[in-house]
Amino acid sequence: MNWSAIRAIYVFEMARFFRTIAQSLISPVLSTSLYFVVFGAAIGSRIQEVDGVSYGAFIVPGLVMLTVMTQAISNASFGIYFPKFIGTIYELLSAPVSFIEIVLGYVGAAATKSMFIGVIILITSFFFVDITIAHPLAMVAFLVLTCISFALMGFIIGIWAGNFEQLQLVPLLIVTPLVFLGGSFYSISMLPPVWQTISMFNPVVYLISGFRWAFFGLADVPIATSLLAIAAFTALCLGTVWWIFKTGWRIRQ
Repeated sequence: MNWSAIRAIYVFEMARFFRTIAQSLISPVLSTSLYFVVFGAAIGSRIQEVDGVSYGAFIVPGLVMLTVMTQAISNASFGIYFPKFIGTIYELLSAPVSFIEIVLGYVGAAATKSMFIGVIILITSFFFVDITIAHPLAMVAFLVLTCISFALMGFIIGIWAGNFEQLQLVPLLIVTPLVFLGGSFYSISMLPPVWQTISMFNPVVYLISGFRWAFFGLADVPIATSLLAIAAFTALCLGTVWWIFKTGWRIRQ
């Protein structure tokens, strides 16, 4: 394992994050604060509690997951797309670096960035609502797994994208709607039976449900199912990345 190569990619990507700190960190925090004001205050005044938890606190896991998923995808996709765009990807591919080391560098940096932002969002939420984390270790585990899996997804999107418009296509048209419809701001049990069944086909439901269980001990689906879902999603992304580097699909185009 070429740890020097992994470290070089990782440090370079993290340096880019801190060079654009206003866009990378301040913007998500402000956006989340607005969610708290709109959903927590406006809607929270009409919905006092959900399953015994105040509505303001109930939406915290969903807001954290919304930010973490979108930021992991955004950072990972841009991180690998930009070298393709300016042509430096060929230098990386010709270097004595395996695809595992490339993935570890880019995905590791993207996951670290999104996890850092997720922690900041969580800290910010304490200024708005009172939160008690029932299972802190499980919360950290779900957060780390989500950051890694969606960073892998972003890495795939970055390789697939042919321009900057396509880079934003999947997060805007697929991921964000799935998160909003995945129980971020409500419990699936609040929906009519038909829509509850339809929601079970949304993979984000399992991630948010497991993450919310770590906070309040409440879940829309069994925790084992949530863990199985995120493990399957991570395995699928890893298999796709392996296939991409094996075939060279979109990398050398």
